[in-house]
Amino acid sequence: MGAVADGLEVRNVEFRAGEAHILRSASLVVRPGKTVALLGPSGCGKTTLLRVIAGLERPSAGQVVFDGVDVVGIPPHRRGFGLMFQDHALFPHMNVERNVDFGLRRLGWGGERRTRRVDELLETVGLGGFGGRELDGLSGGERQRVALARALAPEPRLLMLDEPLGSLDRGLREHLVVELRGILRRLAIPAIYVTHDQFEAFAVADELAIMREGRVVRVGDPAEVHGDPRTEFVARFLGMENLVAGVRDGRGMVETAAGVFGPCGGAQGPVRLLLRSEGSSVVEAEGPNVVRGVVVARVFLGGLTRLVIDSAAGRLEFPLQTPPAGVSEGQEVRVRVEQVQALAAEDADPDQAR
Repeated sequence: MGAVADGLEVRNVEFRAGEAHILRSASLVVRPGKTVALLGPSGCGKTTLLRVIAGLERPSAGQVVFDGVDVVGIPPHRRGFGLMFQDHALFPHMNVERNVDFGLRRLGWGGERRTRRVDELLETVGLGGFGGRELDGLSGGERQRVALARALAPEPRLLMLDEPLGSLDRGLREHLVVELRGILRRLAIPAIYVTHDQFEAFAVADELAIMREGRVVRVGDPAEVHGDPRTEFVARFLGMENLVAGVRDGRGMVETAAGVFGPCGGAQGPVRLLLRSEGSSVVEAEGPNVVRGVVVARVFLGGLTRLVIDSAAGRLEFPLQTPPAGVSEGQEVRVRVEQVQALAAEDADPDQAR
């Protein structure tokens, strides 16, 4: 991972709490004006990494560099970073304006300057004219916007959001994440968005950083990571479950219990193969890249029909763009797979995560 002159660079950070080794050589880059979604299962170290960056925890080893300066020894309030948590942490006895300008008052901003900044931010987050409102009259989504405005008020050099929409229902989250993406683009400051929700991560981020057991194991733009997960862990985490064991021959063809697939580049020998579901279709003929199995479920999902089949290699799922005519549960079927990928069984070396 090459050094960057501006923005954030986390370099090989370790963090231990007693016997627990929570962060293991974790590295991350957030470039100016870009939003990185930090994604991973519960307990993988996402929030701990965010707290280390914020200065709320001190790393056992490694560096946290911002604009070329290691900030590990700098206290949180002097780093110039903004932090927004899932629970909002708003002050219930203060109205919207007082919540948003709380940090500005502590920084000694004058009254007129504070008012201009609050009005500007409330407009930015879609709450223009809400300054005098009390919190108990706001919806959950409106409270989230107030919390975001408060985090942005002191003009942070870096914005960090820890599960910011986690307390909201799915429909509201899907609406707000689109608005949040637009706000972050307009602000053009580096941001880290911590979430376990793939929809949020793909919707809001310029780059994804996927964590596992204290390490960042895959980095790239959303389309790149989805198109090439590289490892079995990342593929499964992203919901790609069509993984089968096989043996690759000298021509790049992989023989599995479900059929023969390829060509697929790489060395001869055992391999874990991802049968990608995109573009799959029901066919009549046998042949390479065709799975045969018995339909155990056919589920209508609006624009897609999900076909679940029991094959000789186990259960496989295929969302089909065109509903298969005459295919019902209990029937044998053949499905052609348009794309296969060989995956590493273990995580890549952290230096190769990108």
